[in-house]
Amino acid sequence: MYTQQKRFRGGFGGQRSAFQSRPRHFGRPQSRGGRFQPKSLDPRLFVRPAVASQNEDTQIIHSFADFNLPSQLQANLTRVGFVTPTPIQDKALQPILEGRDLIGLADTGTGKTAAFVLPILTKLAANPGQTALIMAPTRELAVQIRDDIRALGDGLSVFSVLLIGGANIQRQMQDLKRNPSIFVGTPGRLKDLHERHALNLSKAATVVLDEMDRMLDMGFVKDITKILSLLPKPRQTLLFSATIDSRVEGIARTFMVNPLKVSVKTGATAQNVEQNIIKTPDKTQKLDVLQDLLRQDTFRKVLIFGRTKFGVEKLSTVLVKNGFAAGSIHGNKRQSQRERVLREFRNNQIKILIATDVAARGLDVKDITHVINFDQPSTYEDYVHRIGRTGRAGKSGQALTFVE
Repeated sequence: MYTQQKRFRGGFGGQRSAFQSRPRHFGRPQSRGGRFQPKSLDPRLFVRPAVASQNEDTQIIHSFADFNLPSQLQANLTRVGFVTPTPIQDKALQPILEGRDLIGLADTGTGKTAAFVLPILTKLAANPGQTALIMAPTRELAVQIRDDIRALGDGLSVFSVLLIGGANIQRQMQDLKRNPSIFVGTPGRLKDLHERHALNLSKAATVVLDEMDRMLDMGFVKDITKILSLLPKPRQTLLFSATIDSRVEGIARTFMVNPLKVSVKTGATAQNVEQNIIKTPDKTQKLDVLQDLLRQDTFRKVLIFGRTKFGVEKLSTVLVKNGFAAGSIHGNKRQSQRERVLREFRNNQIKILIATDVAARGLDVKDITHVINFDQPSTYEDYVHRIGRTGRAGKSGQALTFVE
């Protein structure tokens, strides 16, 4: 056990690990016992020192006062601690307020939610008869957006409704009868509610497609296309994505009018995240090494990723049994359970959260010190998404990946 930890520690500070000195070829599918195993990523992808963040353009030229936001919005910004716009807010707020269609290309944790929520609240305050639709890939991200709307829109009499799977659809249908101003939801549930004739989008003057690349990765293209075809014209369409590929461009060409592209990127992965591997000879030692790490004082708020719902729940159960303050989120848990665990993690009632990739899409929790890939991600894109949960808002973070 000490040997494993010693090898792990030696990998920090730019030193070459034993693995780095002996490059090996990885990536071929493996077969064990006649069963196909997904191919592994080259572990060298998981080793990278942290460097100072270098945005394409970090100069902030506006203050929030420059955007002529309603006085109540200005007061709410001050109350929640928003002092200076982030780069994506600095670049995107004014064109969105002017009614432009916009494509926002930004890394995770850059403040893009406020970049579209503030203009929406401003527009609805001036035009109470309008509505807005915000689509997100996962329930957790939709909940976070709804919570941000509530915080930033306090005192504006703007009612938002959360429309996601895993929650009571009858309750959501009742909420829709209250004529909400903002619909926040996942594509599948939005489509279900429309097919039940419960969702009226005829007054949706603004639509936001958040984390568009993730929605397409998760197979929502048909649902998104169907929902967008129901919206009135003219309208304002805002698309935010960490990456732009042919699929995203296809949606933009079909449903947007002369969109302005705003880019605030810092690279493929967070520059201020120290990335390294933990090499164990076999699976039997992984849990012991993990628990030794979690007992260290520097591991204050830890997000652990597992590949399967069963594996995530099993790991959570073992950690709790061994005295760790831990919880889990995955697709087999009720939405109320997932929200409770996330709330406890945010409020530091638990210090360890174990999650699957899908459950943690768009997860935004402050001050996560470490991301641990207990199971390796299936793709490098998934890896980038995972480690983007730490090192946010200019803070440093560490990402560790178990390899055999």
